[in-house]
Amino acid sequence: MSASFQQLANFIWSVADLLRGPYRPPQYERVMLPLTVLRRFDAVLAPSKEAVLKRHAELSAKKIANSDAILNNLAKDEHGNPLGFHNHSQLDFHKLKGDPDNIGRHLADYIGNFSENIRRIFERFEFDKEIEKLEESNRLYQVVARFAEIDLHPRRVDNITMGLVFEDLIRRFNEAANETAGDHFTPREVIQLMVNLLLEPDTSVLTQAGVIVTICDPSCGTGGMLAEAQNWIRAHNEQATVKVYGQDYNPRSYAVAASDLLIKGQRDSRVELGNTLNDDRFADMPWFDYLLANPPFGVDWKAEKKVIDRWPDFRGYSGKLPRINDGALLFLLHMISKFADYAPGNKDLPGSRAAVVFNGSPLFTGGAGSGESEIRRWIIERDMLEAIVALPEQMFYNTGIGTFIWVVSNRKAVHRKGRIQLIDARERYTPMKRSLGDKRRYLDQAALDAVTREHGSMAHGDTSRVFDNADFGYRRITVLRPLRLRFQLTRDARERFLNACPELFDALQAVRDALGDEARPDWNQAWDVVQQVFKDLPDEVEGWAKGAKGTAQKKIFRDCFTTVDPEAAPVIARHHKIEPLDLAALFPGQTPPAGITKDPLYALLGLHAEGKGKYIEYEPDPALKDAENVPLKEDIVGYVLREVRPYVTDAWIDRETLDEQDGGIGKVGYEINFNRVFFQYQPPRPLHEIDAELAEVEKEILDLLREVTE
Repeated sequence: MSASFQQLANFIWSVADLLRGPYRPPQYERVMLPLTVLRRFDAVLAPSKEAVLKRHAELSAKKIANSDAILNNLAKDEHGNPLGFHNHSQLDFHKLKGDPDNIGRHLADYIGNFSENIRRIFERFEFDKEIEKLEESNRLYQVVARFAEIDLHPRRVDNITMGLVFEDLIRRFNEAANETAGDHFTPREVIQLMVNLLLEPDTSVLTQAGVIVTICDPSCGTGGMLAEAQNWIRAHNEQATVKVYGQDYNPRSYAVAASDLLIKGQRDSRVELGNTLNDDRFADMPWFDYLLANPPFGVDWKAEKKVIDRWPDFRGYSGKLPRINDGALLFLLHMISKFADYAPGNKDLPGSRAAVVFNGSPLFTGGAGSGESEIRRWIIERDMLEAIVALPEQMFYNTGIGTFIWVVSNRKAVHRKGRIQLIDARERYTPMKRSLGDKRRYLDQAALDAVTREHGSMAHGDTSRVFDNADFGYRRITVLRPLRLRFQLTRDARERFLNACPELFDALQAVRDALGDEARPDWNQAWDVVQQVFKDLPDEVEGWAKGAKGTAQKKIFRDCFTTVDPEAAPVIARHHKIEPLDLAALFPGQTPPAGITKDPLYALLGLHAEGKGKYIEYEPDPALKDAENVPLKEDIVGYVLREVRPYVTDAWIDRETLDEQDGGIGKVGYEINFNRVFFQYQPPRPLHEIDAELAEVEKEILDLLREVTE
């Protein structure tokens, strides 16, 4: 079968040479794919053609307008099974050759006499435009005549072989159009790895007699992932019934994928045209056994947002949605919404598995509380993220960026419960002899097998690590440091102040008499003096105004006469007496480190003991405000004492951020950082080696210069 398949694919590919001139190689597929589909349909319909024509004539005589249902059932394959489509034209490919002068009109008429489902596909191909272009360039008859020479009858080319031919043509044309191939074509080895990760764990189930499997790709492109998944299952179980479902928003990609299903005779499968995010064309299908997809990288969903915002939730997810400039995670939420409910041992609640390829953005973009982080949290806390595989860079045709395969399931194996596996395959590539667009590397079979084995064994080593779900979570807290101000009545500062508040000239002179012109490193003491001076001003001297104006005057005063000084005393915001803090509420389920007493613990929360049950709270310096991501498994207090206080001894935790959400423990976020997980420290080379290498380079440069000057 493989030899005839390759010969047939090569012959069809050779016909494309006739298009050279009117078409560039990346445009060949506009003609070759529709004609391949058309020639296959012509051959498949041949055995029942006469019966269809006779019945069509009878129905026409009775003026029955819509006869598709009757004729679709009458058109049968060689085994007597209804095909689900028909053609009631008197023409076929051999008759088309008989009238070269009218080939364009006859071909258009032939296509127009197909059943509606086939006509709809050819409308998406926009093949009528190609007929006109081919006829204008005198290439149409030549191409049709060559296609008439190809025998694609099912007796000679069965559905499996025809499917392989079609997939091979799609691959070749997409590689020729490598500048845009990534929009609708995923490298075959990436698909193979995704299928392995998705299906290998279920081999024992998928090889059972009579098994029925449903597979969906919500961004199916030309259907490569669906085809590869089918091939995997049938290679392991020829008797399995595999039903595939795909949806894509690109009309041409939809037409190719829909044609592929019809060519393979898969009447129980469907491909739909539409935008998955706001128009689920499989609303009648509540769940699928397996889902896989390569959603568009970094594509905004502004147009879809207008519709989605009117929904009470997004496919069952009611949390915050991602930023408008990248809707990749929305596809994953959609896929999860198509998961079957799961209960161990219950065949009616089988659960589902999904594999999806993303760029790096969904792993870590967005801090705690953002839409991306909340979606990651929602998935991980429901224990659905099984594994992520990092692929090499330069693997895709239209981008060289790094990509990642996510494996998600609501029926993780028992030994995977509560755990996530990361596999680093970034260095397992083989260089390509000839690059295709941005694709310069590929994964050979050995690499595919190695990654599949690591996933299956849940290996733990240099390129595979296993973590608890909570290892990827953190609490984001705000760390503050006190504002430190130095006070001084300089000449320039007095001029700025009086320009803003000339009415306080006499009051400022009184302050100068009390404090002088020297710098004072403690704003608190200086301010106490200023306040007292203003309080003691005689009635004829105007002091602070009342209300908002007075507040503004005081702010201007401090802005003019203070500068930030790390050596100055911290600015006191307020003195107050407080009740003992409820630490159990602040740190649920956590215990402060042993040995720490109440006052140091309060100081970590910004409350510094003043004596007699009173506490000072300092004003934070906005310029020194920082944030820390505290791992979920760690104690907040212990983390700050270990990671913050040794370097900034006056820092404290902003209590407001602790109270923001999640039970008073700060915002919870999730991110997955591959570089941090697999980073391996490489010590620098010894200095004497570097010096020796530099000396050698200098010597080579001097030798070259001598050759030029001598």
